[in-house]
Amino acid sequence: MKEFNYVIGSENGIHARPAGMLVKKALTYTSKITVFKGEDSVSLKSLFDLLSFGIKQNDEIRIVIEGEDESEAEAGIKNFLDENFNRSHVANDSIEG
Repeated sequence: MKEFNYVIGSENGIHARPAGMLVKKALTYTSKITVFKGEDSVSLKSLFDLLSFGIKQNDEIRIVIEGEDESEAEAGIKNFLDENFNRSHVANDSIEG
């Protein structure tokens, strides 16, 4: 299991177009990828669920990845977030389970 925290730096948060691109990226991996906001969680592979979170600028999310390609998924999702949501590093950035 891989897990990391991420603070959304983008002024618009995670809105429709980049959310769709993020889901498309997540779908390229076989691992289960879950996003947490507080105690609530949804699959990162569901656009409807991701948009229902209403993730805004400065919101902290946690991504948990479980599966055969979890290392590649972690790197790919982090890279996508960095390129599209202006990453802010958080303590305990990467946690291996």
